[in-house]
Amino acid sequence: MQVSTTFRHMEQSEALKSYAEEKLERVAKYIDEPISAQVYFTVEKIRHIVEIVISGRGITTKASEATNDMYAAVDAVLDKIERQLKRYKEKLKDHKPAGENNGRTMSKKVFQAEGLETNAEPVVITTKTETAKPMAVEEAVMQMDLLHKDFLVFTDATSNEINVLYRRKDGNFGLIEPQRG
Repeated sequence: MQVSTTFRHMEQSEALKSYAEEKLERVAKYIDEPISAQVYFTVEKIRHIVEIVISGRGITTKASEATNDMYAAVDAVLDKIERQLKRYKEKLKDHKPAGENNGRTMSKKVFQAEGLETNAEPVVITTKTETAKPMAVEEAVMQMDLLHKDFLVFTDATSNEINVLYRRKDGNFGLIEPQRG
């Protein structure tokens, strides 16, 4: 597991870094290799905040916890992540599609806002290529919850079409499917 640590508003601590790396090993069994983890240690007045983002093949999850002790915050945030990953793994077993394919590659472009407001041509700021992984709608909902995202583009495992799942303002989910025929 590749672990990177960031210390904000505090001195770097090897003891804290090694403690977090040691504790991260217990969640490695829930994610397929390769695994990368980013750990952010932050001190704000008397609050000690730990945020962890874990990425593995096919899954990314994040959680944060604030306490008055940094070691307790590490334990609490890893308990949260472990619960999330256990729940995800169990639901994944129940909704596993029969045929696995690798998904479709998509490109996402971000345009400069000034170009959209005037008559000038919009300028592409960034382009990001991602893979729309094949999954069931239930799995896409779980993935959105784990990533704390407002929308997710994925390939429907049954129809093999690109779909968009989004979180509505009322807390429910909306699904955009391509029209056939």
